[in-house]
Amino acid sequence: MRCGTKCFIVTIEMDQQTFVEEIGARSQAEARKMTRHHYGNEAKVKRIIKKTD
Repeated sequence: MRCGTKCFIVTIEMDQQTFVEEIGARSQAEARKMTRHHYGNEAKVKRIIKKTD
């Protein structure tokens, strides 16, 4: 893990299915970027929430 990394819960919609995944990133924008990199451009990010302890 990198310095300043937080955990985000990302809700993704792809092929008319909804997925929820935890992603470690420094910001919401980086979490969105990592999600698109992993799932491709056809995946739509519906919601990003910072995970609380």
